[in-house]
Amino acid sequence: MNLKYREAEKLLIMEGETSWVNHCFDDTARDVAEFDSFSELSDEGNRETDVVSVDLILPDDLLERILAYLPIASIFRASSVCKRWHEIVSSTRFLWNFSHFLSQKPWYFMFTSSDEAVGYAYDPVLRKWYIIELPCIQAPNWFIASSCGLVCFMDNNSRSELHVCNPITKQCKKLLEPPGLKFPDYSALAISVNRISHGYTISIVKSKQVPGNFFQWDLSIHIYDSETAMWVTSLKEVSTGWRGGDESMICDGVLYFLIYSTGGGTPENRHGLITYNLSGRSSHGVLIKSFIPVPCPLTCGRLMNLKEKLVMVGGIGKPDRPDIIKGIGIWVLNGKEWQEVTRMPHKFFQGFGEFDDVFASSGTDDLIYIQSYGAPALLVYDMNQKHWKWSQKCPVIKRFPLQLFTGFSFEPRLETSP
Repeated sequence: MNLKYREAEKLLIMEGETSWVNHCFDDTARDVAEFDSFSELSDEGNRETDVVSVDLILPDDLLERILAYLPIASIFRASSVCKRWHEIVSSTRFLWNFSHFLSQKPWYFMFTSSDEAVGYAYDPVLRKWYIIELPCIQAPNWFIASSCGLVCFMDNNSRSELHVCNPITKQCKKLLEPPGLKFPDYSALAISVNRISHGYTISIVKSKQVPGNFFQWDLSIHIYDSETAMWVTSLKEVSTGWRGGDESMICDGVLYFLIYSTGGGTPENRHGLITYNLSGRSSHGVLIKSFIPVPCPLTCGRLMNLKEKLVMVGGIGKPDRPDIIKGIGIWVLNGKEWQEVTRMPHKFFQGFGEFDDVFASSGTDDLIYIQSYGAPALLVYDMNQKHWKWSQKCPVIKRFPLQLFTGFSFEPRLETSP
């Protein structure tokens, strides 16, 4: 293997701990000598054959297409091989090829501190963990939503500070303060990126208890459009017996969010799903007209967009104790009916050790990640292959009993920017 290529790999790949802080494309290109020719050893006596230069064989357009099929981590390594390769993977044409040729598997970022927004990102293709510094976010308890390479962060105090960034290229943009109530009791954040225009829509569902009335809650929906760079309050409503939560998702132009009963009732009716069409926005009556019950008693529910299909991962409660988790299921919404996809096999459920009734779960494309708050173990379910698998062990150790772990998934992409 070429010496420069080996050295480039050393910069990125280390056993157990990897960083590519110095590999962003906005760095100034270094003057590197042309890619050295490589030698092959024949089967007979290890005799050297004729020297062949890859640069002389492959034209730019063909090399661009080849590099576009690489996993994104390998593209960063390739950019360090030589000056020509760096210029190719930094070009606008390469970014177009990259976005059209290969769908990158979603990564999972795991926070490893309860106070600081630090951690590792897991690449399911190469099965490696990388050190990535997230821009903009200040604490791991911020609200997080992602779509097509962009991640949206919202602070957990006033719920008024929002940033959109690309974790790979480190491009970041601070948004205008959203309208509506400050310091709501509950907020649900979602983002949807148009894969053609790369414009994006952000939604915030706010819920606040009406003073002096436990059963009534002010609910509002606020929409941000990147094309106009403006917020619009599209709905204000007072709900009775139901409040909003912190789970929402945008799929195929429809906003979905979970609501929770405040008036008791049977376990099956403690959670519900609300649908809200972003293109035909209504101003009232959304809770009455668009209520979809959950498929079974849930300890918690996590919503995600998998190829414009709404998928829910939920903790299944015991029949006699619905607040105690006995397993985890995955459902997909077809129309207004939930279809069960699978349930986590018991051996994987036991593999988490002590499992709380709430947990972290997110995903996109064909992958779903599930993580217990009490341990850095990460389980991956492939919707296409119908296969459960543990990730490679995250290079972090639980230092004290109450240490919490959480995370989020995102698509590693180069061409999307806020």
